Amino acid sequence: MGRYILRRILQAIPLLAIVSVLVFFLLKTAGDPLAYLAEDPTVTEADRALIRAQLGLNEPVFPHQFVTWLIGDDWRMRDFTGDGVPDDYGTQRGILRGDFGESIRYQRSVSDVVSDFLPNTLLLGFSAYVLTIIFSLVIGMYAALRPYTLADNLLTGGAFVTYSMPIFLIALLLVQVFAIWLDVLPVQGMYDARAAARGIREPLDLARHMILPVLSIALISIAGYSRYVRSSMLEVINSDYIRTARAKGLPQRRVVSLHALKNAALPLVTLIGLDVPFILSGAIVTETIFGWPGMGQLFINSLNFLDAPVLIFIVLMTAIAVVLMQLLTDIAYATLDPRVRYS
Repeated sequence: MGRYILRRILQAIPLLAIVSVLVFFLLKTAGDPLAYLAEDPTVTEADRALIRAQLGLNEPVFPHQFVTWLIGDDWRMRDFTGDGVPDDYGTQRGILRGDFGESIRYQRSVSDVVSDFLPNTLLLGFSAYVLTIIFSLVIGMYAALRPYTLADNLLTGGAFVTYSMPIFLIALLLVQVFAIWLDVLPVQGMYDARAAARGIREPLDLARHMILPVLSIALISIAGYSRYVRSSMLEVINSDYIRTARAKGLPQRRVVSLHALKNAALPLVTLIGLDVPFILSGAIVTETIFGWPGMGQLFINSLNFLDAPVLIFIVLMTAIAVVLMQLLTDIAYATLDPRVRYS
């Protein structure tokens, strides 16, 4: 297993390098990231030229901007004023030294910008996935233990209807019902902007704002995951070792929880391993509809402004998460199923 993990990590390095370089060049050819300044009457042409020089946008994309992005700009003197006289050495260290540069839109380091948005996405995403896992297991096991009954048919029909709906439609339906018709839940932001909640009211206010976006993410996942759990559980409970456990006189609850659930959960492990990385990039549609200040909103804002440093960081972070979660999924498979071995 140790050799397998090391080999997977070594294989991921060139993959991540290719992804980063492709994203860098695609964004550099997508347009002018300072175009938005043309609409600001307070910013003169001289100001734009100075900002362009500070960001190194006057130089050729290759090799100057690429080398600066890769290893930093402290290898040369920079001319901010355009008078031909170098002003000072650069300060960006390059991604190979852990520095992704400065955000064009926010005028702050990329790591500082991401640290403001990432915790909000993690809170929203992992809350949704905890809810998804719990309800998927409960619904899937309940339907599998009562196959082809009225309850099973209702759950199956509901799962198909929910799974076929786009997430924006589910989000808008939840807003229509709970925010407009019933007027019991808020729909924008993380906190009520009209009243500053303090003490115990602050987490309660946060929880109220989380309900609709969490449900929007969770409902589709629950519909899909529960079907996988049901199918896997139906296959497992008809296995020989389950019949043997029942023949020994073990209670039904113990047979299901101790013997059947472990193997029936294997497909769920794969689905979670594939879906969790995209929590980091943010549920873009959900965060946009509910005004949730997370990575989804950051990605949309950065895309509108062609903020290459932030976009490259988000894409690379998502790629690393995909590779890492696939590796953890393989390890979890080997732990849950002793028959699985990697060489």
